[in-house]
Amino acid sequence: MAITDPLQQELAEVRQQIDRLDSQLLELLNQRARYAQQVGAIKARHGDAGFIYRPEREAQVLQRIQEMNAGPLSNESISWFFREVMSACLSLEQPLGIAFLGPLGTFSESAAIKHFGHAARLLPQTSIDEVFKEVEACHADYAVVPIENSTEGAIGRTLDLLLTTPLRICGEVVLRIHQHLLSKVHDLREVKRVYSHAQSLAQCHEWLNRSLPQVPRLPVGSNAQAAQLAAEEEGAAAIAGQAAAERYRLPELASNIEDEPNNTTRFVVLGRHDAGRSGRDKTSLIMSAQNQTGSLSRLLAPFSDAGVSMTRLESRPARHTLWEYVFFVDIEGHREDESVRAALAELTCRAPYLKLLGSYPAAAL
Repeated sequence: MAITDPLQQELAEVRQQIDRLDSQLLELLNQRARYAQQVGAIKARHGDAGFIYRPEREAQVLQRIQEMNAGPLSNESISWFFREVMSACLSLEQPLGIAFLGPLGTFSESAAIKHFGHAARLLPQTSIDEVFKEVEACHADYAVVPIENSTEGAIGRTLDLLLTTPLRICGEVVLRIHQHLLSKVHDLREVKRVYSHAQSLAQCHEWLNRSLPQVPRLPVGSNAQAAQLAAEEEGAAAIAGQAAAERYRLPELASNIEDEPNNTTRFVVLGRHDAGRSGRDKTSLIMSAQNQTGSLSRLLAPFSDAGVSMTRLESRPARHTLWEYVFFVDIEGHREDESVRAALAELTCRAPYLKLLGSYPAAAL
């Protein structure tokens, strides 16, 4: 039957164009997947038994796509789409096992999905220590762990474990953190207790002081665990993210309650191998300084002398000696870059202790 309504006729023509494009997209996506399978076959034929996930290659693909993007889709949307495509293609060879701080519904899970896509095999753990151990024992391929928050600073346990782990940093994820008050109650006056991770309680401290000043705040192992408790206990509420709200079917009693609107957490990706150069990289390291005047400035001098920009300097008590400290440092560039290589060579001669944690593609904000 012919369409006589001009509006419906015009819509039908546009929808036919969309259907044709969808068919082309489907064919192109499967063609891309077949090429990804060819890459795996070529590696196997040449005896390359290395790691199938190459962080630098994915970073280069995403950077190239963003540079080509003319809109109207945002770079964030385009990156999400291509990340999922690469995740699905990678899973044709072998789904990657990703360990993170669980249970399901944590911000760590959101960071893992943002970086590895939904085709990855998610492996929630009960503590950051267990996350490290899963990869060290080869029970998981990679770990995603929080290392610093823009409001509350460094995650001490992650820094302590980086001192001793053989794992390497091969990537990073930057995640905007929006905290919500989740509960089955219908009014703030009905809330009897608030559960959350200690970091999240601190990130919402002022809001809690204003809105729930007399309500006990109970720290637990993760935001998702807090959501589980809020789902089970009458009068309980949890501070957690959207993923926990959806997983545990908890309504948002209040949204975006974080004290800082730009609240952001940085996660690092840990694996058993390095990342190659992507063209936009970072290098992380740990060093110690002698307990004498001017020792730290002497350690930092090689970076400025080589023209290497330092983006982070964090001190942490050394675990083997009282009142001595180690320093966690992030610099711009890859360890294979000439300027970075020169700075590290000089630093090796000056630092009593030096551990290179890894070079890796910088996260796109």
